Amino acid sequence: MSPVGSRTVPRRPVAVLLGLVLAWVATGPAAAAPNTDDEGASKTLRVQLEAANKGHIEAKAKLGNSKKRQLELSLQLKKVEEDLARTTNEVALLAAESYRVGRLTPINLMLNSASPNEFLERASGIELLAQRDGAAMRRLTESREEVRRTKAAIDNEIREQAKQVAIMAAKKKDLEKALGIGTAGGFVDANSPLAKPAPRNSDGSWPSERCIVDDPTTSGCITARTLHAYNQSRAAGFKRYTSCKRSGGGGEHPLGRACDFSSATSTFKNSDATGDDKSYGDRLAAYLVKNADRLGVLYVIWYRQIWSPGSGWKAYSGSGSAAARHTNHVHLSMI
Repeated sequence: MSPVGSRTVPRRPVAVLLGLVLAWVATGPAAAAPNTDDEGASKTLRVQLEAANKGHIEAKAKLGNSKKRQLELSLQLKKVEEDLARTTNEVALLAAESYRVGRLTPINLMLNSASPNEFLERASGIELLAQRDGAAMRRLTESREEVRRTKAAIDNEIREQAKQVAIMAAKKKDLEKALGIGTAGGFVDANSPLAKPAPRNSDGSWPSERCIVDDPTTSGCITARTLHAYNQSRAAGFKRYTSCKRSGGGGEHPLGRACDFSSATSTFKNSDATGDDKSYGDRLAAYLVKNADRLGVLYVIWYRQIWSPGSGWKAYSGSGSAAARHTNHVHLSMI
């Protein structure tokens, strides 16, 4: 205890308080999640990125579904054409038989019948022959119509594919126009493991999801698909400090559809990643891109570069802090 005027104050609590203040000064800003509301980009650019990427991903899913449908129709066409050939051959044989023996008519029946019993037998023959010929002709007509419908369906799928390819090309131009810059080297790792695919709709599209799943990195919520991507990343060995849900600002963080993966072990450093931290970020970015189609990735930002499904890696002009430049964390946005 030391005197201060007429009172005394404990030295130990003051020292503890001073230590806490120094600790906050040293670690507080670095421990916080990258709180750049705009993720280093304008609101307009974020909207353009989201619209173009979503449009590309949806078109790609429709294209894949159409190609699958075309294959199924092609196999179906082969089968119905085989049925048509068999039916055509059957009708040809019936026609040849009728020509050879001569078609029985009611007049021939009466003139050539020696008795009532013979008349009945010949009448039964006419009815049986007519039934057989009629059934064969119906099958022939139905087979021809099925071939026509199947070929028309295949033509429709080919037109649909051309449409989706055009949409994808347009979305790519939108992305390049929004970013306003050329290609970049990107981050690729041939040894990146494959992630377990996230659930899709039966037509290959991504189901709409809400922010209702507990975020393991904060006290907020994220979508089920975001949680799946987070868990798959950790299973692949990327277990360093991560923060997903953020209530303020724009982009996907407030929607529970984005995560920031620090390149450092236990915090967000306010400096460019170097050495092992840079290598970790490179590998993580490459992993997320390699598995983008499996996980439902909208885009990835890392070390002044951004990856989009329609344009690949592009230079990214984030400016200011390391967080805005994305040189201290890998940003992941999800569909």
